[in-house]
Amino acid sequence: MFDKTLADLAKGLDAGEYSSVELTRNFIARINAEDHRYNSFISVTEEQALAQATAADAQRAAGNAGPFTGLPIAHKDIFCTKGVRTSCGSKMLDNFIAPYNATLVEKFNAAGAVCLGKTNMDEFAMGSSNENSFYGPARNPWNTDCVPGGSSGGSAAAVAARLVPAATGTDTGGSIRQPAALCGITGIKPTYGRVSRYGMIAFASSLDQGGPMTRSAEDAALMLNIMAGFDPKDSTSMEREVPDYCADLNQPLKGLKIGLPKEFFCADLNPAIATSVQAAIKEFQALGATVREISLPNTALAVPAYYIIAPSEASSNLSRFDGVRYGHRCADPVDLEDMYKRSRGEGFGTEVKRRIMVGTYALSEGFYDAYYKKAQQIRRLIRQDFIDALQQVDVIMGPTTPHPAFKLGEKTADPIAMYMEDIFTLSLNLAGLPGMSIPCGNTHGLPIGLQIIGNYFAEAKLLNVAHQFQQATDWHQQVPAGLYPETKSPETKSPETKSPETKSPETSPETKSPATNSAEAS
Repeated sequence: MFDKTLADLAKGLDAGEYSSVELTRNFIARINAEDHRYNSFISVTEEQALAQATAADAQRAAGNAGPFTGLPIAHKDIFCTKGVRTSCGSKMLDNFIAPYNATLVEKFNAAGAVCLGKTNMDEFAMGSSNENSFYGPARNPWNTDCVPGGSSGGSAAAVAARLVPAATGTDTGGSIRQPAALCGITGIKPTYGRVSRYGMIAFASSLDQGGPMTRSAEDAALMLNIMAGFDPKDSTSMEREVPDYCADLNQPLKGLKIGLPKEFFCADLNPAIATSVQAAIKEFQALGATVREISLPNTALAVPAYYIIAPSEASSNLSRFDGVRYGHRCADPVDLEDMYKRSRGEGFGTEVKRRIMVGTYALSEGFYDAYYKKAQQIRRLIRQDFIDALQQVDVIMGPTTPHPAFKLGEKTADPIAMYMEDIFTLSLNLAGLPGMSIPCGNTHGLPIGLQIIGNYFAEAKLLNVAHQFQQATDWHQQVPAGLYPETKSPETKSPETKSPETKSPETSPETKSPATNSAEAS
C-alpha cells in the first residue's frame, strides 16, 4: 500500500480493494510510527482526515467519485487550512489557527482529497535545507544525517519516506525542485500565476509559486489538474485555460529538441551528478530526442539578483507580523514600540531576520537604485536569456543541484555556501518559467535530480517528457535502504549507489499545541 503511487491508489479505490478510511488509517499509523526519524510533519490532522475519508467513501458509494476522491495527501505548512495551525515553520505563527482555507486547499477539498497533515518547512520558506524550522530540521530518508533540502523539505521527506503518497510545496527559488532532487522524488514548479497564491503565506510575492511533490510525473499531472486555474481572489493569477495534464503523458518524444546550457556544467558541479545527467540525456536521445548546447550567459548573476529581490519583498511582506492582530506577542510590553521590537525579535529566527535586514537595506533611500533597481534589470536579462534559448529548443535540461544532499549543520555557518546550492534553480523563478526535477541517478546512496525547464505554460510538455523518461527508467521507483523492514531497496545502476546505513535522529522537538485564537492572515 505505502509504495503505491497516487494513480495506483486511485485504481485500488475504484476496484474496491480498500476504502479511503482504510487508506487514511494506515497512512496515519505509519506517520505516527515512523516520523520521529524524519520530523517531516508539524501537525497530523487525524480527526479531520478520517472525516474527509468517510465523506469520500460515501461519495464513492453514491457513484459521484472523481479522479481524486479519497486520495491522501499532505500540505506544506505555508497554506492556510481552516481550523488547523498554519505556522509557516515559525515561532511567530505557532499559535495561529487559520480561519479560512487557501484556494489550493479548497480545490483539493472540493476534489475529495484527504489531508493527513501539515509538513515541516524552513521558516517562512527561507532556506535550502529545512534547518531553519522552529520545529527542528526535517531529515532526508536516504540518510538521516543529511538535509532533505528546503524550503519544502518536510513535503519531500514525507513523500520519499512513503509517509504520504504526495504533498504540496511552494517554490520561490527552487524550494520544490531542490528538495525533490535531494530526496529522489518528482517535483514541478508551474509557471508563475498558474496556481493561486491566495492563502499561501507570502515570502516573495513576485517569485512564490505552489506546486506538487510526488513519486512520479503521472502523479504530478493528477495533482496539477486539481491545483491549476484562475483565481479572482489572487491578483497574480493568470486567466488562462487549464489543459488536462494527463492527456499527453504518453506522447512519443521523437523530434524533441533539448538544450544543454554550458553554464550549468561548471567546474563546481559534482562529477557524479554530471555523469548521471549526461546518462539521462543519452536516454532521451534513445527515445528520439536531439540535443544541442545553448548558453544562458547571465546565469551567474541569478544568485546576487535573487538575494536582493527576494529579501526586499520579504521585508515588505513580513512587516505585518508585529504582535498586534495575530501571531506571537512578547510578554508584558512596556509600550507599543517595545511590543513591536520584542515580538519580532522573539518570533523570527536568525535567517528570517537576516533577510529582513538585507531587504530593508536594499529598499532604503540612497540604496534602492544601486541594489533593488539593478537587480530587477538583471532579472530582465535573465528572462531574456531563457526566451532566446527556448526559441531554439523545446526544453532545457541540466542538473537540479550542484551537489547531492549535504550533512546537517554543514553549511549553516556559511550563508553564501548555502545560497549557492540554489544556483541552478533561482533563475527560473526570476523568469517566471515552469521547471521540474526528476530522479536520474544515485551517488553514495543519495539521489540525483535532473532539472527540466520549459516555456511559459508548457507544464504539459514537461510532464510528458518526464513521464516518458520514467517509463524507460526506474530511478523514481527506488527507495531508501531499510525503508520497509520486509523490503530491500532495489539494485541501482551505478557502482556508487549503495546506500549507507541511516541513523535514527533524536526525537524531534514536540510541537506545541495550537492556541484557539482566530485571526486574519494575508
